[in-house]
Amino acid sequence: MSRLPFKAEKQDDEVRAWRTAPEAVIDSSAASQLNRTVYRLGKLRPALRWRMLTWAFGKNVPFMRTARLQFLELSEERALLFLRNRRRVQNHIGSVHAAAVALLAETASGTLLTMNLPDDRVPLLKSMQIEYLKRAQGDLLAEATLEASARSRMRAEEKGEIAVPVKVTDQSGAEPVRCRMLWAWVSKRRP
Repeated sequence: MSRLPFKAEKQDDEVRAWRTAPEAVIDSSAASQLNRTVYRLGKLRPALRWRMLTWAFGKNVPFMRTARLQFLELSEERALLFLRNRRRVQNHIGSVHAAAVALLAETASGTLLTMNLPDDRVPLLKSMQIEYLKRAQGDLLAEATLEASARSRMRAEEKGEIAVPVKVTDQSGAEPVRCRMLWAWVSKRRP
């Protein structure tokens, strides 16, 4: 059951509720470094778990830290990220800048893909299609999901590509953008 969309007046309560998501479940056949890290962090209190994961990603991806994206949930099936509408990510009309929306959607889909790829493969973004449908109202949530068949295909094939669906929802509950992220993966070993 999805907790999206959220209501503006309940936003802080909803964010707190997402941070209490159940512990991550690891599938040993997919055990990527990210997957193992999320599993280890799953033993922490929920608020600390997501704060630590956000910090670790921000350390490796500085642009994510600049925008202050926050992980709310991460598993092999779903990635849920939050972006507060604050001055550092706003455009000239006071809503979240288009580049920040793209970063949010790309991070959600890329992280989910990385959760499911074995360590001997590298994820690569092939294309990013984002249609800006209307002005975003307030804070944003991005939810990326992968079906079981897609996840098993990623583990079985050494090279391939997949479209990862991402749903971006604003504080009013509307979807201000339509996103489609096409990802590829290749072997780390070069012939």
